Amino acid sequence: MIKALLMFVRPVATWTGIAEAGRGVMGVLLLFLLPLVATTSALEGYSLARSGKFMTDPIRQLKTYTVQEAVVFEVFHSALLIAIIFIVAGAVRAFSRTFHRRNNFKQAFNAIAYGFAPLLTLRLLDMIPWLNGWVAWLVGLALTLAVLYHGLPCILQPDPPHAIGLFFNGCMITIVATGLLRLVVVFYWEGRLRGVSQFISDLAARLPS
Repeated sequence: MIKALLMFVRPVATWTGIAEAGRGVMGVLLLFLLPLVATTSALEGYSLARSGKFMTDPIRQLKTYTVQEAVVFEVFHSALLIAIIFIVAGAVRAFSRTFHRRNNFKQAFNAIAYGFAPLLTLRLLDMIPWLNGWVAWLVGLALTLAVLYHGLPCILQPDPPHAIGLFFNGCMITIVATGLLRLVVVFYWEGRLRGVSQFISDLAARLPS
């Protein structure tokens, strides 16, 4: 969360420090990404169990979740978020490859993992029961794209003619991948995905109370 703030206060210095640190995929995953996802997921899950979220189907009402349901939902949500980061990183690496430059997956993963910090941090807005589920995604996405505008060139160092194309393609895959996940999450909270809700409830029933 602190890193996400520094990217706005000192974007160039922060990204330069990340590039110079040169951490591997496992280092970024274990020391940065997993702690951030785990923290925001725990807080979001606590809010689901304590405050709930407003459903719209079949009627608008506040639904609170059991602790077990919150745990199952957050495990799946977190796993999908991390999977999306790997997918987007792989796509960005493919977009960055030219005749003159061959970026590796570590560089792409570093750029995307750190670049997703605002989007992951802004999940905390989901703790507000009455707030529309798309608000946190839209605000987090806008900040993430702003952060990637500085991060992608700094980490991947594309050829100048390809820099805009790399940023545009990276933005598009980020919007599509995270937007699809947010669509599922919002529909689940609104009660529109009865099959998913039943699946999560069945798994939650197997957990100790």
